[in-house]
Amino acid sequence: MLNNKKVVVVMPAYNAAQTLEKTYKEIPFEIVDDVIVVDDAGKDNTAEVARNLGIKHVIRHEKNKGYGGNQKTCYNKAKEIGADIVIMLHPDYQYTPKLIMAMTSIIANDLYPVVFGSRILGMGALKGGMPMYKFIFNRCLTLFQNILMSQKLSEYHTGYRAFSREVLDKVNYELCSDDFVFDNQMIAQIFYAGFEIAEVTCPTKYFPEASSINFKRSSIYGIGVLHTSIIYRLQKWGLMKFKIFQ
Repeated sequence: MLNNKKVVVVMPAYNAAQTLEKTYKEIPFEIVDDVIVVDDAGKDNTAEVARNLGIKHVIRHEKNKGYGGNQKTCYNKAKEIGADIVIMLHPDYQYTPKLIMAMTSIIANDLYPVVFGSRILGMGALKGGMPMYKFIFNRCLTLFQNILMSQKLSEYHTGYRAFSREVLDKVNYELCSDDFVFDNQMIAQIFYAGFEIAEVTCPTKYFPEASSINFKRSSIYGIGVLHTSIIYRLQKWGLMKFKIFQ
């Protein structure tokens, strides 16, 4: 607990049995009160590994709900157990849990209500082995999004995020996609609701066990991101109304 705020780490998992323990053991439990693991009907024994580690809140979907659907379960459970600050951490060890302390402190001290771990600040993405095509893809999409959303994030595509309870209560993430574009739709909701997002430099690692989507899925994701940015601008201009901003 930090500044009398309950801190909960949520881990949306899919076939993370090989990396979950390493990720879990780096979590700073001097400030983290609870951990939630949601196994999205993976093909390995992620849920069993989580229980063996002593994690109290382990949920396994009987059917795959997608990356966005997994996060919805994570956030709903975190709110159910009384979280004040929620950190979404991938259990594939691509992002270091050691940044949880810094990210949580920013929210706990009422500096910003949302914090992202950015792979782009400090060139952590390329140093960590991000494929060049993904790096270029990231930069082009981020430029387009910043223009349409009138923001200056270094990237919109990190999977390392921390939220205050106020944000999770105010934005209706249940209206977002169950697929990978969930992340960007939720960012659009956050900005539309008037919240600001802070960023911290985050080293990252790319290795065979780390989760990643292929070129085809990346392309579909990119189209979804462009669509989200465009409807955000149309909504802000008052030209059209879209369900996710209601």
